Amino acid sequence: MKEKTLKKEEMFLSPYAVKSIDTVGRLHQEEPCPMRTDFQRDRDRIIHCKAFRRLKNKTQVFFSPEGDHYRTRLTHTLNVSQVARGIARALSLNEDLTEAIALGHDLGHTPFGHSGERILDKLSPKGFKHNEQSGRVVDFLENEGKGLNLTREVVDGIINHKKNSKPKTLEGRAVSIADRIAYINHDIDDAINGGFITIDDLPKNAVKVLGTTSRERINTMLISICRESDGKNKVEMQEEIAKATDQLRDYMFNNVYNDKTFRDEETRADRMLTALYEYYMKTPEKLPEFYVKRLDDDGIDTVLCDYLSGMSDMYAVKTFNELFVPKNWKL
Repeated sequence: MKEKTLKKEEMFLSPYAVKSIDTVGRLHQEEPCPMRTDFQRDRDRIIHCKAFRRLKNKTQVFFSPEGDHYRTRLTHTLNVSQVARGIARALSLNEDLTEAIALGHDLGHTPFGHSGERILDKLSPKGFKHNEQSGRVVDFLENEGKGLNLTREVVDGIINHKKNSKPKTLEGRAVSIADRIAYINHDIDDAINGGFITIDDLPKNAVKVLGTTSRERINTMLISICRESDGKNKVEMQEEIAKATDQLRDYMFNNVYNDKTFRDEETRADRMLTALYEYYMKTPEKLPEFYVKRLDDDGIDTVLCDYLSGMSDMYAVKTFNELFVPKNWKL
């Protein structure tokens, strides 16, 4: 029962961890669950929500890859969760809180990965950031406008998971650094498997410090975090390891994420999302009923970002084809 979990947290968690009993609570008060802590309930709500299921058909780096082993936004999320929980366990942080944040951190991500995010940010006068949209998903968009009513610690970690943000909890910081560890390493694997780069192309100093395989690099990074942060009010890598990690990240941005192949695909995605945005801007009554009802309260720009960012890659293509591609006549 829940009492056992609360007792274990009191006995074994770091003084810097967030204990479930100390949560600041939810936007709307609820009857407590006799079996699960509040953070465990949050994790379960995220796993069972529609936005989480849609992640399986959203791009990580490669647009609609023809292979079973490339990462998607869902497998990325699971990778982040695994790495973040490893950090939390090593530092005696709250694993349930950490896992809930990790599983929810990309719920607001667009179709077509960060390309989709850049496109919506350009189209919307208010701008668009996927981390802020993830907060909107859990606070409002899920459950037909009721949201998931998560604890504030989980929502804070979700909204503030990007590198330059500052989560209020160490569990949120664990997810933020786990996100970078995960995407740098699995994007390297996918880029090598896709023939864009080879292991020999990676910065020599970074490979020397961190290791030649993803397994070695992730292990090095996690050990570094433990050595630098154990027993302290922080979650950080040692300086040398952090510097080598940044070298890999910079290399990926300069040589993979900005590769002409991806830029060409982003151009196609731009045309598609722009066409959809402009179509619904002119004919908002054609939006699904849930979004039409929100037009007066939220405004057309917010509603369009809500709708388009919630699309999977395949649904965006399907919608575009239905609206703009001529259909064959059947006689």
